[in-house]
Amino acid sequence: MSTDLVPQLDLRALRDRIDTVLAESLRRPPGGIPSPGDPAGELTQALTDFVLAPGKRIRPLLCVLGWHAAGGGDSEQTVWRTAASLEMFHAFALIHDDIIDGSSTRRGRLSVHRAFAARHPTRPHADAFGVHAAILLGDLALICSDALVNTAGLSTRQRDVVLPLLDTMRGEVLQGQHMDLVTTGRPTDDVDRAMSIARLKTAKYTIERPLHLGAALAGADVDVLSACSAYALPLGEAFQLRDDLLGVFGDPALTGKPVLDDLRSGKATVLMALATRQATPAQRRTLDALVGREDLGEDDAVRVRHILQCTGARQTVEHMITQRYRQALRALDDGALASSVATALRLIAAQAVMRGA
Repeated sequence: MSTDLVPQLDLRALRDRIDTVLAESLRRPPGGIPSPGDPAGELTQALTDFVLAPGKRIRPLLCVLGWHAAGGGDSEQTVWRTAASLEMFHAFALIHDDIIDGSSTRRGRLSVHRAFAARHPTRPHADAFGVHAAILLGDLALICSDALVNTAGLSTRQRDVVLPLLDTMRGEVLQGQHMDLVTTGRPTDDVDRAMSIARLKTAKYTIERPLHLGAALAGADVDVLSACSAYALPLGEAFQLRDDLLGVFGDPALTGKPVLDDLRSGKATVLMALATRQATPAQRRTLDALVGREDLGEDDAVRVRHILQCTGARQTVEHMITQRYRQALRALDDGALASSVATALRLIAAQAVMRGA
């Protein structure tokens, strides 16, 4: 194992290294794309600002930890560039997701399509221009993600296992996004479908596949991959369940996201499905009348939150989070993963589940 990487298992040092790789890649974008300092480089500068804004970097962190879990190796450039590619892919997903959801803010700042519109207020149809520019920016992020992988120095063995895993991850998140899109709009009591969306969009995409990708780079066997999954899937579900709660009950000053978007769009969350299943007829009529309304205001949101509380949906989701968090930690107790890796994974689990709680 590389002696350079071992001391950097503290998460802050890992994040700093990932940010360094991201910044270097953005200073030298793929051929044909202007650099951030070029007068024609508005897209690249916008991507740089978005990607390098403070964030959790959970996916690249888990990729590096997966690499350590499988014993690491000497190919430092390979693991760092592959890990950074996951953050770049996540930028692509977030930019397009905010367009789909019509979100006005992200990480406490204007979402990308809103920011483009604000920078070009005198253009005809400035809002449409913002959406179109943001679509292009998401495409650029996807190109840059691929460029990082293509220049990571993958061996033939690594390429044969990593590229199919990347394709699987991308297919899973696309499927989850489509299921989310189809079910969004009105409250339903389909808890199982909401959980399936959570597994595809978050449990696999955010936790399991990044761990698998890092482990695969280091030649992981089936036991290591299974140990990663035993930790990742319950934690990923807990992460999404916490996100669902924060989307309705969170503090925008802390989350950086609007607190009415999920209610206005009628997002098909486990929280809403449980409330719909357990609601009285009168409560169900209120949910049907309010959830999914684009003009839903804070007073109406208070009424919906009251139902989420009274039906026990909020408490049930909190219990589900605790159960899955404990399950993830138990998966680290059997010693299948090195103690340094397990310690870092416990810290990530706590940060993922306790945020805003």
